[in-house]
Amino acid sequence: MPGRQRPVVMATGLTTGLAFAMSLAGCSGAPSTNDPVLKIGAIPDQNPEKLNRLYGSLSDELSESLDVDVRYVPVSNYAAAVSAFRSGSLDLVWFGGLTGVQARLQTPGARVLAQRDIDAKFTSVFIANGASGLRPITSADQLVQLKGRRLAFGSESSTSGRLMPQYFLGENGVTMGDLAGGGPGFSGSHDATIAVVQSGAYEVGALNEQVWRSNVDEGRVDPSKVAVIWRTPPYVDYHWVARPDLDERFGEGFTDRVQKALLSLTPSTERGALVLDLFGAESFIPAQNEDYNKIEAVGRQLGKVR
Repeated sequence: MPGRQRPVVMATGLTTGLAFAMSLAGCSGAPSTNDPVLKIGAIPDQNPEKLNRLYGSLSDELSESLDVDVRYVPVSNYAAAVSAFRSGSLDLVWFGGLTGVQARLQTPGARVLAQRDIDAKFTSVFIANGASGLRPITSADQLVQLKGRRLAFGSESSTSGRLMPQYFLGENGVTMGDLAGGGPGFSGSHDATIAVVQSGAYEVGALNEQVWRSNVDEGRVDPSKVAVIWRTPPYVDYHWVARPDLDERFGEGFTDRVQKALLSLTPSTERGALVLDLFGAESFIPAQNEDYNKIEAVGRQLGKVR
């Protein structure tokens, strides 16, 4: 953006200066300060360095395909992502299943646009520290072995790191009061859950399987100290949610264009390949609000949705 022109004392100079500044602005190709900015965000489920790289690259991709200014706005925690979406500080957010439900209930008219190909049948894993003596669980009814153990979830509002693992524990006779200390601990993120279990601070942890696999592949997991002991049944999880006023602000049909841009991401381009790799997916697929009815029901059952 051209800087503001310094006032000129003589009237004729002022007129000339303003005309020149306007000419520069018109020829520079820079967007007007009145042009709306598409602000994207995400629940902070992994380390900030990876999130900044992922959503910085995605912002560049969407800006080019949509021909608008796109800006990634980090948030401090899951609840902040929901609040920022409700207030309009974020326009398009990558939510987990639970936070997406919470955000849509607080923002009537919000619309689910897409999920990754892996999100239609997502899973969590329970991992255990080797010193715990816990061995792989071959049937869900064996989850009772976790009674009296120190167990860590990720964020309190995480679908894959708390909601669904807690649901499956409850379905198989393990309440939160059965755990050591009378309840679970919360590490804050999937990466942190691996760290606290690997260190021995907790005997067991539950987290997103995709993040677990990514950490294993990147050599961040010591297999002599921590291993998977159980995998949950599949459920639907992460997804993109758009605010209901995007067409009003960016023009008719803009929300559909955003959805198309997400679905069009392909590994055949360098940036598309990077974005999809960081998302741990091969593509995005269409999704709709109704896909998350089961997550809403579980959220209400466990008191996370009211």
